[in-house]
Amino acid sequence: MNAEFRLPDLGEGLTEAEVIQWMVAPGDQVALNQTLAEVETAKAVVELPSPYEGIVAALHAEAGQTVAVGAPLIEFDVVGSETPTVGVGTGSAVTGSEEKAQPNLVGYGAAPSASGRPARRARRLGGGSTTADTAVLEAAPHDASPSLTVETVVERPRSTPPVRAYAKRLGIDLVLVAASVGDRVITRDDIDAYAERVGASPEPREATKSAAAPVPREPASLNDRTAGQGDARETRIPIRGVRKHTAAAMVESAFTAPHVTVFHTVDVTATMELLSSFRDDRALMDHRIGPLAVVAKAVCLALGRTPGLNSHWDEAAGEIVQYHYVDLGIAAATERGLIVPNIRDAERLTLVELADALKDLAGTARSGKTSPAELAGGTFSISNIGVFGIDAGTPILPPGQSGILAVGAVRRQPWEHRGEIALRQIMTLSLSFDHRLVDGAEGARFLKDVADVLQEPGRAMLLR
Repeated sequence: MNAEFRLPDLGEGLTEAEVIQWMVAPGDQVALNQTLAEVETAKAVVELPSPYEGIVAALHAEAGQTVAVGAPLIEFDVVGSETPTVGVGTGSAVTGSEEKAQPNLVGYGAAPSASGRPARRARRLGGGSTTADTAVLEAAPHDASPSLTVETVVERPRSTPPVRAYAKRLGIDLVLVAASVGDRVITRDDIDAYAERVGASPEPREATKSAAAPVPREPASLNDRTAGQGDARETRIPIRGVRKHTAAAMVESAFTAPHVTVFHTVDVTATMELLSSFRDDRALMDHRIGPLAVVAKAVCLALGRTPGLNSHWDEAAGEIVQYHYVDLGIAAATERGLIVPNIRDAERLTLVELADALKDLAGTARSGKTSPAELAGGTFSISNIGVFGIDAGTPILPPGQSGILAVGAVRRQPWEHRGEIALRQIMTLSLSFDHRLVDGAEGARFLKDVADVLQEPGRAMLLR
């Protein structure tokens, strides 16, 4: 029986997702919870696990295509399945036997029905016959001819349909490429690298697919422009994914909450000297405690004294929601755009624990593995614009939050210190807040509390 898997609701009211790449192809045998594809929502890249064990019958979307929640995504040939359709938003399937494993939503997963690696469709090379379901190609010469005959049954290499088509055009067997790249998805770059080693000629990249270096062309007229392509002086990029979500959120925030921004420049020499001493402490050397960790700690302490900045204006309910915890959002610039993952219950963490959390958060964001759950919520946010050499700015509030603090670069400059002019290390803090929840005096007090901790770290002992 055929079973259809529709794109489930991935949480937070998301209505669509873009297929980044398929990990399977028609004819592949997959196991329960095997990754089928990577999809990009407006918030994160998510791996979709298989809700069935069976053979892939058809893919209903191509890589790069945007699919609506509830739309058919992939079809399976499932032995013993009587009611094939997966419920939209529930991720569950009704089968003839209640004892069979039930498909679950992404992030939960069902218990695999078999151990070991999932089997893929056996593939025969050369003139040999298939005698087993799967086998592993232990090694292949990197300088082998593309037409080399190998009398071995191997696993089907992991790649996307366009990559397989590209390899076919060049006459390159993906099994030989897989021997050099290991057990990851083969990309076009892997094909090109292998082609160069064996003396084949890779195809030139299409100009319309390279936003970094478009190939100029002379338009027949000023109106000679096709949708999504443009002329020699422009490149058109589809608005989707994180950038689309961020744009909508920023417009909503800017035109819903009345923003006010206040600035404060502070001498952080004492904090920088304290951090320098941490680097010489063998017990703290592996924790990479930096200025941002101290700012995060100061923010958590100051929010306890200014609850309006840790609140939410609930227009629908006609209420102000004050949070008694701090889910601290940290703005992170990634290749996919700006995201704001959260450190949960940050007010409970020590300075060392905050530093470790910031390190983990940054690493996950850079790798593109931040989950939708890590991006949900947030009660107050920090944007570290200092890493770009910027001193100050007017950050826009994340929707639903009443405050965001931009942290500027630390610079050595002349400053009044103990009645004299001296070179000191200076930082500017920029606080934007929702004026419906926070008045100017409260915003100023909060900013002064944060600055006091940075100017004299010992003051942290006095703040509760």
